[in-house]
Amino acid sequence: MSQSKTGRPGFDRRMSKDEINACKLVRWTGPVHVIKTKKELTEAVAKLAGHTLLGFDTETRPAHVKGESYSPSLLQLASEKEVFLFQLKHLGLMKALRKILADPAIIKAGVGLDFDIKELKKLASFKAAGFVDLASLAKKAGIKNHGLRGLASVLLGCRISKGAQTSNWAKDILTPQQIRYAATDAWIGRKIFLALEKIKIHSKKAKK
Repeated sequence: MSQSKTGRPGFDRRMSKDEINACKLVRWTGPVHVIKTKKELTEAVAKLAGHTLLGFDTETRPAHVKGESYSPSLLQLASEKEVFLFQLKHLGLMKALRKILADPAIIKAGVGLDFDIKELKKLASFKAAGFVDLASLAKKAGIKNHGLRGLASVLLGCRISKGAQTSNWAKDILTPQQIRYAATDAWIGRKIFLALEKIKIHSKKAKK
């Protein structure tokens, strides 16, 4: 892992693929709730109530034929202790979910948010608020890596698997590998946001 003159890893140059692969592999090992019914959605939203910071991500079935495209299959939201995977093919983008996505008091932290929001709006209209793009925060902090995997390595000293990224997310029943992959992406986004916030606080103190 590269060290900058300030002692912070990966800030002077972009971390290479080999450096990232040398980091310890981590995954979310806590509770994961796969939500596919209205009853489960109501219970999940109740558990998420009061949280002001959520890791956010979506997964979409990959297109293998030119001109082919699919709507998001999964919406992931991670709190500190639990991760919720909403199967949109069963739920659609219901009002309870749109309320979270439109709440400016709830930070939804992730990467590539413009595309995710655009695709979700194809399912139902909502006014996005409270979204924080980790890549934009990383750029402001002078970090050269802007993807989720690179940021995890630079800021947390670990790496996440991308093994299930191109799997079929539209399946009725997700595999254990898919569930852990999707949960990890949302969870690590939340942790990266907190790490970037610490950098911001330290930078402000250093300027005083």
